Amino acid sequence: MDLHILPKVRDSWSYLYVEHARIEQEAKAIAIHDAVGMVPVPCASLGILMLGPGTSISHAAIRALAENGCLVLWTGEEGVRFYAQGLGETRSARNLMRQARLWADPALRLRVVFRMYQMRFSEPLPPDLTLQQIRGMEGARVRDAYARASRETGVPWRGRSFQRRNWSATDPINRALSCANSCLYGICHAAIVSLGYSPGLGFIHTGKMLSFVYDIADLYKATVTIPLAFRVVAEGTHDLEGRVRRACRDAFVAHRLLGTIATDIEHVLDISDADGGADEPDFDEDAAYPGGLWDPSGAVAGGVNHAPEGGEEE
Repeated sequence: MDLHILPKVRDSWSYLYVEHARIEQEAKAIAIHDAVGMVPVPCASLGILMLGPGTSISHAAIRALAENGCLVLWTGEEGVRFYAQGLGETRSARNLMRQARLWADPALRLRVVFRMYQMRFSEPLPPDLTLQQIRGMEGARVRDAYARASRETGVPWRGRSFQRRNWSATDPINRALSCANSCLYGICHAAIVSLGYSPGLGFIHTGKMLSFVYDIADLYKATVTIPLAFRVVAEGTHDLEGRVRRACRDAFVAHRLLGTIATDIEHVLDISDADGGADEPDFDEDAAYPGGLWDPSGAVAGGVNHAPEGGEEE
């Protein structure tokens, strides 16, 4: 299979959420079977498949999705919990190593954090601001985004709050926000893994396996999911989670969000801040090609016998 003909993550559809269905391979794609019938899905152009409760999937379907660079996520009801993930699109660790270098160096990490915050404001941030001051400005920006969306839609806003163990008791706007943000986390997660980065090596957020997902998703909440959630609630609360998911799908396409995420990750992890590293083989062209071996002087060839010729070295 020629991996060069696969669509780039920035050109893919955003996501598809499925629950209470059976997924099987169909030719070189997949098909979704439920009580209504069968729907074929061209997985080569799909960025992420989210599997909700009551979903079963065949081994052949998983293989087809992996070969076509589609990330598979196993999620909870309405996509608001994350349980497991499949394999992303790239087989190279180059971007992951660059991310790790930036994450591990406090000075470089701070520059990434500053760029992430700067992207959320229309005006340049003064360079002498402390991180605590920037966090305060960010908190005010988010608070204003909620208040503005409430004024524009007429949906009352009493603050961000929901009951983790009693989802149905949460008010409609907080349920809509949680559902919309879950969809946003999914597409950010898909982009991160497909591009070869780690979802766990966050720069602003830390300590969880989705920390970098939260970092990237926060770039878009005020412009995408917050106004979307308020608008959907203003139109009614019937089938709220389903309507939010469909609205997210349309909004992600309208904003060309997958392409934007890929570009923004390249910006916040400015490659000039990290060692580019030596040229490496194209692991996406040949996933079985051996990687190198670490050495203090630089990587050496892997997949070869390094024993000295002619017997033991003296």
